[in-house]
Amino acid sequence: MVDPVGLSGAGGVQPTPRPVPGAGGDQPQTESFRELLLENLRQVNELQQDASTAIEDLQAGRRNDLETVLMATAKADTAFNMLLAVRSKMMDAYSELSSIRV
Repeated sequence: MVDPVGLSGAGGVQPTPRPVPGAGGDQPQTESFRELLLENLRQVNELQQDASTAIEDLQAGRRNDLETVLMATAKADTAFNMLLAVRSKMMDAYSELSSIRV
């Protein structure tokens, strides 16, 4: 199983090599956690925009397939809930780290 955050390394936190699109060469580039998080934020935003467009099209009568509208809203809702869960875990980790006395 691939660990996208890179926490499975024995020598501390190591970035997991992942191929970055558009980066030529034979060696895979490493993608930072920040870049991974921003990419997922963009994907969640795109899913929410697609769901909003589908709902507006259904209301305006430009679309009559209720099933795809429901699927788009369910996908957007699931992605947003996952994003909230990741945020919650990150905030818990931050508060735990900030309470450690040096």
